[in-house]
Amino acid sequence: MDKRYDVLIVGGGMVGSTIACALGGSDLKVGVVEYRYPPAFDHDQAHDLRVSALSVASQNIIDMVGAWEGIISRRSCPYMRMKVWEADEARAATEFNADDIQQPYLGHIVENRVIQLALLERLKAFGNIDLICPATTVEIDYSPGCSLVRLDDGTELVGKLLVAADGGESRVRQAAGIGVHKWDYEQQALVASVKTSYPQQDITWQQFTATGPLAFLPLSGDNASLVWYNTPSEVKRLMALPEEPLMKELHQTFPAALGNIDQLFERGYFPLRRQHAQQYVAEGVALAGDSAHMIHPLAGQGVNIGLLDAAALAEVILKAERAGQDYSSLAVLKQYESERRNSNLLMMQTMDTFYRIFSNEILPLKLIRNIGLGIAERALPAKNKVMRFAMGLEGKLPALARLEEI
Repeated sequence: MDKRYDVLIVGGGMVGSTIACALGGSDLKVGVVEYRYPPAFDHDQAHDLRVSALSVASQNIIDMVGAWEGIISRRSCPYMRMKVWEADEARAATEFNADDIQQPYLGHIVENRVIQLALLERLKAFGNIDLICPATTVEIDYSPGCSLVRLDDGTELVGKLLVAADGGESRVRQAAGIGVHKWDYEQQALVASVKTSYPQQDITWQQFTATGPLAFLPLSGDNASLVWYNTPSEVKRLMALPEEPLMKELHQTFPAALGNIDQLFERGYFPLRRQHAQQYVAEGVALAGDSAHMIHPLAGQGVNIGLLDAAALAEVILKAERAGQDYSSLAVLKQYESERRNSNLLMMQTMDTFYRIFSNEILPLKLIRNIGLGIAERALPAKNKVMRFAMGLEGKLPALARLEEI
């Protein structure tokens, strides 16, 4: 195996694998370092705990790199409607419906493992890409145009352009000396994979409460993913409950729209953090996905903006390479940063605003919130525009998200 690469991607998760697939078939030699291969998929398995709500733009990106069929052949759940409310579901709620904008669906709920498996499967079909997996990174020596990644088996990989797709605690970012602005939210999220009494559903919903939203994400068949945002102490208490008491609390707390829970498969929790890299690029290095930003999962946009990063970065690299420019240069990589950083910051600030507005019990503000939700339901042009934006059908988008070849 040639250990020198034009582009060396550390992290073969959803974002890193998408970048690699987008570079597949090019004249660039690409290496992808991933610490472990995800377990094989079986249709008889229970649904995984970690799922993502993929927007139409994300679907387009995955489709354009040739991996969407790998998702559909496993399993996913399209959803046509999304509903949000606080106190009164009947009178003060907003429902977004794909029919209102002449679309077949708003997006798909897909297990993270299924997304990664489909992308890795596609990645291995390209002759210009090496997947180095399983592999544990023990040292990263950042040097513009010639960065070295040393693995636990002694292997040394050298990349002209080093791409960080290795998550929120990115070692690549740290090696490049790029700082972050970050703070923890006063919330954690308990996630539960369940079987409900209702058959296949086509709606995802959130009910806002003072301690955070209660969210429902439909999965294939009568399965669903529940998300309960709450204080760290309360999430800790809930996680410690035996199965039956926890199911009782879920029934008592979640709205009637949930129906009955017939089975609890798995539970887990994760802290919520806002984090943003002070810069996305330096000479010979670029950050994408969680290594560049972590966002409140309120609207499920984290993976979607990460995939937009992947598409935009690949587009900048390929265009520079074909024009005979140095794709690892700061001048070229700044084009990627310019396209993505402010857009991601806007999304982060929007989620922060929702978090702060809805996470309190101040009576005047609570009344305004419910009035606002009622007005939003009737303001069709504005509601439809918001819906198209969330689906990735509005605004400046990378070519892959528009179903265009790079």
